[in-house]
Amino acid sequence: MEFNDKQPIYLQIADYVCEQILQQAWPPGERIPSVRDLGSSLEVNPNTAMRAFDFLQQQGILFNKRGMGYYAADDATDRVKAMRRAHFLDVELPGLFRTMTLLGINISEIESRFNAYQLASAS
Repeated sequence: MEFNDKQPIYLQIADYVCEQILQQAWPPGERIPSVRDLGSSLEVNPNTAMRAFDFLQQQGILFNKRGMGYYAADDATDRVKAMRRAHFLDVELPGLFRTMTLLGINISEIESRFNAYQLASAS
């Protein structure tokens, strides 16, 4: 995994874990890789991976079974979607609107492209 300088590494790891949950690679209710295994596979210090796990545990996405490891919560998929939705609406969308205004792009152009995207995705 390549990390960027725009976001703390532990949050990028948290995004990676969330992506795995959304893709059903680590299904809700199932054990996920250990802190050491994840740290090793991503080539980061286990403390950094642990910080990501702590963050996700605070969000209710992961839970720890003492002595057994971390598991994706039963409602992890819904929680990940809600967290990402809030981030998109609060952080990314204002930037998109700013760019649209600067470039003179109106909402109808976005809507037509979105409709085309949905048609292409459905086939």
